[in-house]
Amino acid sequence: MNAPHPDRARQFDAGHRGGGWIARVRASIFHRLLDRIDAGLLSGAIEAWLPDGSHRILGGRAPGPVAEVELRRWRALVRLARHGSSGWYQAWADGDWDSPDPVPLFDLFMRNATSLKSVARASGPWRILKRLGHALNGNSRAGSRRNIAFHYDLGNDFYAAWLDETMTYSSALFQEPISRSEELAFAQLNKIRALLDRLELAPDQHLLEIGCGWGTLADIAADEYGVTVTALTLSAAQAEQARALNQANIAAGRVSIDLRDYRDVEGRFDAVASVEMVEAVGLEHWRSYLSSIHRSLKPGGRAALQFISIQEEIFERYATSADFIQTHIFPGGMLLSEARFRAIAEAVGFEWHGRRGFGLHYAETLKRWRERFDEAVAAGRIEGDSAAPFNRLWRYYLMYCEGGFRGGGIDVAQVTLIKR
Repeated sequence: MNAPHPDRARQFDAGHRGGGWIARVRASIFHRLLDRIDAGLLSGAIEAWLPDGSHRILGGRAPGPVAEVELRRWRALVRLARHGSSGWYQAWADGDWDSPDPVPLFDLFMRNATSLKSVARASGPWRILKRLGHALNGNSRAGSRRNIAFHYDLGNDFYAAWLDETMTYSSALFQEPISRSEELAFAQLNKIRALLDRLELAPDQHLLEIGCGWGTLADIAADEYGVTVTALTLSAAQAEQARALNQANIAAGRVSIDLRDYRDVEGRFDAVASVEMVEAVGLEHWRSYLSSIHRSLKPGGRAALQFISIQEEIFERYATSADFIQTHIFPGGMLLSEARFRAIAEAVGFEWHGRRGFGLHYAETLKRWRERFDEAVAAGRIEGDSAAPFNRLWRYYLMYCEGGFRGGGIDVAQVTLIKR
């Protein structure tokens, strides 16, 4: 672990020491909360500079990432205790804390999520209020359209500024070991082909894609696999660009891009593909989603899914609150409990095959996106400068997710479902 930077320590000390007995009492209370965090860090460490001018090392018991945090106001800990990860974000946005690199901190919180227990989750009445607020963003037909528009209809130009040329907004699949020399676009196409290969497609079969993004998977399926594709989205902005990309195949009757809910699918298909769409479904609709896929498939048909899951040990706490992403980025979102989701899939009549997880590939994807995002902001391809609130929010989101995948508490996987 690196020693504290002497200049920073002196500057911080000079700016924060002082105060009477009330300040000392307040500080002692917050130090007890830091003691709880310290006790919960079983691996890795936090090097913290505190508002009372002191410097502490939290954790450090076993190898792991080391995060540097400058806690400028005790209010940051109040917000963390009351509102969990969304409060911690608001504290960062308001300058209550800072770090030269927040990714290791998010890695630590996820890596030690079980032992930290409820330290980073909203508590008391705030937990209830956040859960009620999240419930209002439920994924009914109308709610799904509203939630999807909130996230995806930010504009095609916005996403094009920092995604690669495939316009693929899901985890890439890199060659292993992961190398910086591999282009992100190549790894994204590798992911798409790996998913389509699971379906054992034959020319002239009919593929249903649920959640088509900007249309790249449909384009590859039609061009390279020779199938007809019906692709669904709830985002008007995505549909517009997906139709432009697939213009030739649409004219030839090989691809259709439909603004339609998965619950309203009609007809039977040879195969179904769905990439990171189920996270927008919500726990209460998992059975409906899987039943819709089952109903849409011919007997013996295959579905290939790519999904994001969260550790079973922390799913219950996660599912009964609302985290930073659900509050600020994707209303109505819900990561999977893979065990529960698999049980529902098998109950509706699927066999579960070939699960492959590649969480660190998502961490690398997110790192590449953040680098491209920073370049786009600096070049003026994204409106506003790096200090603009929206740009800071989005950058925080990319770092938050990267740390979660590096910490291992969330994973991304592909699986094949075969209709019995």
